[in-house]
Amino acid sequence: MNDSLHVKYLTVGPNDLLWGTAVNSVGFQEVGPGEPYPPGNHPSRYLFSEEKGRVLQEYQLLYIVKGQGRFRSASLPHPVSISQGSLMLLFPGEWHSYRPQEDTGWKEYWIGFESTQMDAWVRDGFFSKNRPVWQTGLHSDLVDLYEDAIETASSQQASFQQRLGGIVSHLLGLAWFYGKNTALSEVADQMNRAKILIGQNYRTVGPEEVARQLCMGYSNFRRIFKEYTGLSPAKYIQQVRMGKVKEALTNSIRPVKEIAFEMGYENQDYFFTAFRRLTGMTPQEYRAFTQGK
Repeated sequence: MNDSLHVKYLTVGPNDLLWGTAVNSVGFQEVGPGEPYPPGNHPSRYLFSEEKGRVLQEYQLLYIVKGQGRFRSASLPHPVSISQGSLMLLFPGEWHSYRPQEDTGWKEYWIGFESTQMDAWVRDGFFSKNRPVWQTGLHSDLVDLYEDAIETASSQQASFQQRLGGIVSHLLGLAWFYGKNTALSEVADQMNRAKILIGQNYRTVGPEEVARQLCMGYSNFRRIFKEYTGLSPAKYIQQVRMGKVKEALTNSIRPVKEIAFEMGYENQDYFFTAFRRLTGMTPQEYRAFTQGK
């Protein structure tokens, strides 16, 4: 999989729409400084230029986690600045255009959907074409929901559209909540950035590297991170890794050693000891327990 682009386009059936929300597409893409935007490897109905813009027949919720840019739409008198932590809500039938700055690029997550529930929220004034951009700040739970949606769309298990509908509702609820509570301190924003960095790079990243990317001294970073999360950065990374290991053990029959190596555990003895200390079971026992064997 290309680390800078991952997208799933989904077919929506009549029964999916009866649920109230059905997802058409979900994914992320990272565009570097000076790279063309949008990339040309999307279906033609999603492509556009900044000058001409486009009109979609679905809602889309986009989250910018890195970089800067600008947004325009038919209901806005002036362009709106976009930065990391911005959520952009696109409305069906509404002309819009957006792009990252040439010198920064950006990384975006998005989910496109049709929703009678969203239609009702728009009618009731919770969401409006006059306010398509929400400055919510960086939050790891938002990123986690997008990642969950991408994984759900990729696996397409039975009733996956209903699960995606729940994720969309959760994202919109958090957009409303964070949009009303945007007074994040700079330190809180940095800790959210740290959790996002760990969530995206848990296989290889170390605590010192996270501190470096935040331009913080490690001792200061470790102290503040533990105050905000209750865990040291190293223990937090281990919990994220172990969480992914437990998901893989529960949802697959792949060899335990293969899973451990993929999640960043090169020392097998250390992995087995750490897993048992955390769960009270061996990986094989945990798999048997969670798979009902």
